[in-house]
Amino acid sequence: MAQDMNHIELFAGCGGLSLGLESAGFDLLVANELSPMASETFAYNHLNADLENQKNIDKVFWVSSEFSRNNMKDRLRENPYNATGLKDNHHSDLLELKPNNEQLKRSLFIGSIIDINFILNKKGSWLLKSLKSGLGSGSVDLVSGGPPCQSFSLAGMRDHTHHRNELPWEFAHFVSKVKPKIALLENVSGILRAFKIDDKQYYAWHEVAKVFAKVGYIPLCLHINAKYVGTAQNRPRFILIALRKDVYKAIKANSKDQLLLDALEPSKRLYDRVKKGQDPEYGCLPYYDINKDHQLFENSILSVLASHKSKLVSVKDAIDDLRSTKINDSDYVKRINNDYCKHHEHPLDKLKNHDYRNNGPKARARFRLYQIMSNLPKEQSKEVSKYLKTEGASGIKETTLKSLENYWMLDAENGDRLEKQSDEQALSLLTQLYTKKQTQRALIADEPAPAALSIPDDACHYHESVEMQRTLTVREMARIQSFPDWYQIKSKVTTGGQMRKFEVPQYTQIGNAVPPLLGIALGNLCKKLIEVADID
Repeated sequence: MAQDMNHIELFAGCGGLSLGLESAGFDLLVANELSPMASETFAYNHLNADLENQKNIDKVFWVSSEFSRNNMKDRLRENPYNATGLKDNHHSDLLELKPNNEQLKRSLFIGSIIDINFILNKKGSWLLKSLKSGLGSGSVDLVSGGPPCQSFSLAGMRDHTHHRNELPWEFAHFVSKVKPKIALLENVSGILRAFKIDDKQYYAWHEVAKVFAKVGYIPLCLHINAKYVGTAQNRPRFILIALRKDVYKAIKANSKDQLLLDALEPSKRLYDRVKKGQDPEYGCLPYYDINKDHQLFENSILSVLASHKSKLVSVKDAIDDLRSTKINDSDYVKRINNDYCKHHEHPLDKLKNHDYRNNGPKARARFRLYQIMSNLPKEQSKEVSKYLKTEGASGIKETTLKSLENYWMLDAENGDRLEKQSDEQALSLLTQLYTKKQTQRALIADEPAPAALSIPDDACHYHESVEMQRTLTVREMARIQSFPDWYQIKSKVTTGGQMRKFEVPQYTQIGNAVPPLLGIALGNLCKKLIEVADID
């Protein structure tokens, strides 16, 4: 079997998973992303295409848009939900240009997977013929992606009726048409939690697994964490690896990895039941947890997902050198800046996406307090947090105020540094810093960053110098997520108001991305599985 492997990337976002998969040895056939803003970043780094200035855009195709191809400025700012639908008054580069295999190779489709599936469903679809053949290479090895499911997230709405919850099913439908050897689905850990619908428990991950079984794939479900592959963030993730039936059979025949084969047995039983028309009950299919199923993740092919479990990478490893040119790059920084497959051809003459945000005196004073809280005993830290969120109604103990006396603070009105405070002064400052925000915290220098890190105000810097009382820059967040410095994040930096419903600015692009280092680990796993199967 040829060593070259290929992949199609759905829900590509700004390109973190694609960067990892390509660095693991998968050649990109086609990528798809709904958001024009995230697509701008993907196109710039993976295709060397500058959409804003309309340079080298021949490999970028809009699936559906309210605007014509020569109106790129409006295309980049349109609401993609309004563009969805392939309506008579919409423009579709795919349908109007009908690019051939050579033109499609290493291209980006901007638009909804629902519209792509509509095109694939047409009788005699030219696009289906092209994609299914791997654009002429014979077949597709991998279809990968992370369909957004806001309601599956613990930080989201947890609404099973939300329209985005259709997207894992659209993902499975695409797989059923293109028939790759393996499908890889990445999602938030919240997909593992139950919903209650009419007093009945509903598990989204279990339903998704059954859908893949229905379309001919054996689903292996995992709960892993990006920090265990060397990313500087505590980022638990649900992974579904779906093996086409013939690939599963070949792996079973060829593999000597008994732990893997045993782990796949419940998956095959679920597949058999679904194929008989049954509806397997929740509990018949396990998901394997990297923190619990130690043997499987340490002694089987899945060990590639635990390569850094014994030595985690800290926030300080990731971003400390950005504070000063006198600080040397850590091994982590050297790794992410040198180990990826690089398609970006733009020179890095200046570090991009590293502009400090203008935080006011009150915000900076609160950030300093968060740094102090990270050093307090846990109970005292919780007490201060509750005091801030209840506007003082919860009260605060004198012993806690005494602890605050040991630290310098910042004046909430003018930002001046205040040395050791009396009880009264500390209490006066706390009353100026009330906040309803639930997730704000200071980063801990010697630990990975927390999981919730997609909004600029979620976290402040760990360093205690006055100038570091600030939120993170886009570049610092990208470093934590394991993006290299040459990877430029495009489009708007932030957004707000009603625009939040459809805009994906730089901070959100990074926060939503699959860390490239996790992409490498998942790519290596899929590659090994395909090599074990050894089928065309």
